[in-house]
Amino acid sequence: MDKHQLQGHAAVLLANTIFGLGVPVTAVLLSKWVTPLGYMLTRCMGAALIFWIISLFLPKEKVKGRDLAVIISGGLLGVVVSQTLTAWALVYTTPVYFSLIATLTPVATMALSALLLHEGINSKGMAGLLLGIAGAVLMVVVNGQSGTGKNDLLGIFLALLSLLTWVIYLIITRKVSGHYSSVTQMKWVFLASSVVLLPFTLPEFGQQRLYSSAWQWSGVAEMAFIVVFATVAGYFALPFAMRYLSATTVSIYTNLQPVVASVVAINIGQDALTWDKPVSGLLVLMSAWIVTQNVVKR
Repeated sequence: MDKHQLQGHAAVLLANTIFGLGVPVTAVLLSKWVTPLGYMLTRCMGAALIFWIISLFLPKEKVKGRDLAVIISGGLLGVVVSQTLTAWALVYTTPVYFSLIATLTPVATMALSALLLHEGINSKGMAGLLLGIAGAVLMVVVNGQSGTGKNDLLGIFLALLSLLTWVIYLIITRKVSGHYSSVTQMKWVFLASSVVLLPFTLPEFGQQRLYSSAWQWSGVAEMAFIVVFATVAGYFALPFAMRYLSATTVSIYTNLQPVVASVVAINIGQDALTWDKPVSGLLVLMSAWIVTQNVVKR
């Protein structure tokens, strides 16, 4: 493994750890402070502002018109569509069920990558993939056999749609990601996302408790985490990783997200340490190592 690949693995590991932390934080925000569209607009506008400010201190990159269209269209799928569906899914179902759906990302990515990018995976890679899914499924099934969401079937359906749009985002932006910096890509993605979301969110502005007299610093801190870490830091790391790793490899690390969510729940007293959690973590990390050693391109 060369230096760039190692950096890519570190970046995607960081991104998915942050995304894992973001799931329970998002659930709290949606239950107390903002609507799904209010959550998304705040997230996108905050990220757009930060990325454009950062870009002022970096060398300017000229983006070709065709590449800009790919970046924006892919970003609208991966941010506006996928993440809005994620927010709605977390309104109707629990983070546990959502995490279960998220573990299907490598399967969907592998299938679509083989079809669209001619990427393949050998028998050892497949074994690693199944190992990772088994680890994530073990954790969420043991801890979430009884659903407590408002409408788990609807939530799971929305989570599946979010999964599919996210996988398409990973695939269609794969080549373009190698030509431009993360900041250049993300400043355009979140600017376009903000413009698209704004007219849909304005009618709901009065429903955002975070922006009313009822606001509290806890809600501000939770939203700041989502904007600064789960969005800016996460989406900075992900395009960087995609410059050096295949879409299938990047997607494998999605299995880490439910493990992170479980660790957080244990530390804040929402869950108890049971045998399945360390076992799941070990399986997921073994999966990432096996699969990334055996992913091949035809």
